[in-house]
Amino acid sequence: MNRLELRDVSVAVAVEDAPEKVILESVDVALGEARIAVIGANGSGKSTLLRLLNGLIAPTTGSVTVGGLDTVRDGRAVRQRVGFVFTDPLSQLVMPTGREDVELSLRRHHRDRSARAAAAQAVLERFGLAALADQSVYELSGGERQLMALAAVLAVEPEVLVLDEPSTLLDLRNRELLRRTLAGLPQQVILTTHDLELALDADRVLVVEDGRIAFDGDPAEAVGFYRALCAAAPVPVGTGQGRTTAGSR
Repeated sequence: MNRLELRDVSVAVAVEDAPEKVILESVDVALGEARIAVIGANGSGKSTLLRLLNGLIAPTTGSVTVGGLDTVRDGRAVRQRVGFVFTDPLSQLVMPTGREDVELSLRRHHRDRSARAAAAQAVLERFGLAALADQSVYELSGGERQLMALAAVLAVEPEVLVLDEPSTLLDLRNRELLRRTLAGLPQQVILTTHDLELALDADRVLVVEDGRIAFDGDPAEAVGFYRALCAAAPVPVGTGQGRTTAGSR
């Protein structure tokens, strides 16, 4: 299994007429477990953390390596090892049908068209998607699209699978289907999620808060820590909480 390492990593972006905005700061962690979940509030930096893992984002300071390969210097080799699945599958499915998308993923592995078509069919059958392969991706349900995007990424057999909030657009049935699918994969899986049940399936959970790793460890303890963190957060002005009604004055 590839060992992913982030060493003293920070990510900052330029902001017009203002100091640069720090998104991640002083992240120093090695990721070796088979199943790792990353949880945290919107804007905490968790999606940025995932995008570092296959070079979609470069660190401003520090280094990110996958099996000793630097994500900046060896970006192409890293992306061959680390597959990335986005939250919205329609941002990833670029061809009219799922079959064409899977074949597109396989174009470098199978130059011969008939061999590529056979390999794509095998992938689609593996994920139970063969009957849907020739439908427009816009005719598929959210769960079917997510599985099709997953199949297109896994077609090239990456060693690590990274998913950014994969269950966000799914109903309960498709979320459970996704959980079973991920559980059966041989790849190392690293994902961000707001679904705390999905996080509890992991071997290890990181809690990201304000651009830093606030907790790193046992899934149940991590979820408990995150719940306490959320409970302690200040209530936004205008929510109506804490107001007295006219009848109680």
